[in-house]
Amino acid sequence: MTSGVVSGGTVPEDFAEFWQETVAFARAVPLDFSRHVVSERMSETHEVVRLQFRGVDGGTRHGWIAYEPGAHRQPAFVWVPPYGRESKLPDEYGTRPGFTSLSFNFFGESAFHQEKYVTARGYFAEGAESPETWIFRRMFQDSVLATRILQALPEADEDRLAVMGMSQGGGISIWNAAWNPLIRAAVADMPFLATITNTLTTTVYRYPLKELADAMETLPLGRERILNTVSYFDTASHAAFARVPLQVSYGLKDPACRPVTVEAVFGAAPEPKRLITYDWGHDWHPGMVEANANWLREHLG
Repeated sequence: MTSGVVSGGTVPEDFAEFWQETVAFARAVPLDFSRHVVSERMSETHEVVRLQFRGVDGGTRHGWIAYEPGAHRQPAFVWVPPYGRESKLPDEYGTRPGFTSLSFNFFGESAFHQEKYVTARGYFAEGAESPETWIFRRMFQDSVLATRILQALPEADEDRLAVMGMSQGGGISIWNAAWNPLIRAAVADMPFLATITNTLTTTVYRYPLKELADAMETLPLGRERILNTVSYFDTASHAAFARVPLQVSYGLKDPACRPVTVEAVFGAAPEPKRLITYDWGHDWHPGMVEANANWLREHLG
């Protein structure tokens, strides 16, 4: 059953209940993490240490923590990586002057693992037969767990935590803005899965999203089951529940997260919010570095 429509997508009747239960589970998982020295110099501006923690499913996750020398109770953010099995590096996008940051690999790969996307290593369709089993639910829960770890670090101010990301990371950042009570501000560059039901009812040509369209053809009742699953994950639906200041961006030439889908996210979100457009495709833009830092400074202090 459904309760309403956000930007053409149907919102399940138990949407809020589903996500409240999902985040409650992630908040109840015992913290189990450790820090490890990095021998190589990973950043010119920040100290970087390796992070290891137990994920919500009991599996081991690897990541990193970056902080300026002598940092204590700085504003801080979790950087959620884009789609793929590689790790986000502590570069100019994963760190910012005056901030502590944390990022991790969703799939148990090493903290600095690099891997180009190939369809054989895609995961869009993993568990997509139900909302409870779709892989993005577990990934969101691990991102919540990561914010709890960030909150526990002496380099981070537990009252000034944010979340940022691009594409997949942007979408999951908005989900955190809606459901994670530790978050005080969010930035979502070119967020994925907005008005996803509409997208999947047309012909999908591009991977990795086509992984999901392909699965519709192989699962029993695949179309019906997958459309039901994605209705719980539509980023525009999440945006309507955002409870913190949210900055969103899109690329005018982006074929993956098209401007009209991101505009649906922005339109659904309550104030305070900001929309930035880049004359760009689906990729990092240098303007994101300062624009995102300014949003966090404005709302975290």
